[in-house]
Amino acid sequence: MPETHPCPLCGFSQTRQFHVDEMREYHRCSTCDLVFVPAAFFVSRDDEKSLYDMHENDPQDMAYRDFLSRLFDPMLESLPDRASGLDFGSGPGPTLSLMFEEQGHRVRLYDPFYAPDESALREQYDFITATEVAEHLHRPAFELERLWSLLRPAGWLGIMTRRLGPKQHFSDWHYKNDPTHVIFFSDLTFEWLANQWETTVHFHGPDVVLFQKPLKNS
Repeated sequence: MPETHPCPLCGFSQTRQFHVDEMREYHRCSTCDLVFVPAAFFVSRDDEKSLYDMHENDPQDMAYRDFLSRLFDPMLESLPDRASGLDFGSGPGPTLSLMFEEQGHRVRLYDPFYAPDESALREQYDFITATEVAEHLHRPAFELERLWSLLRPAGWLGIMTRRLGPKQHFSDWHYKNDPTHVIFFSDLTFEWLANQWETTVHFHGPDVVLFQKPLKNS
């Protein structure tokens, strides 16, 4: 019988093996619907950074800006003037932060490899973005709760990650083939997360979700 692994998001202990390929195993949680790779299959930190170093994220690349606009546009519509934000997992070529700064907002950067300034994780923000980050998280419960705690009341958290489709397509899904992609969210996973945070998830296309933090005492 396949070994079970606790869900790294909700902590449920009785997850089931969901898929196996030549590279690794994938398990699925019946509580929050997260699909995840057990820690035994994680690449080393050095190998992880080597793969990230290959990303060519150029702020002058209009195609890259257009890609980021899938999160930028709906987030921008929701922000007050001169909002303060955090770009979590800003990567080797921060671009989304520049797009917000061009609109008059202030943005701090945090990335464990490229901008490891822990002081950025001790402030409060009107908005937080995590683009193509969530699928890399080894400790999603800790990291997502930490981001949520950094938001001011009525603040916005925007996550861009490709959402999981029907199981019959998983074996052919290119997104799972990146060895640094270790967790995969479905619509149900984000709805579970919204319920934990006592808010509503707003879906924008196949890969963007927004959450607004409730006002205190609401």
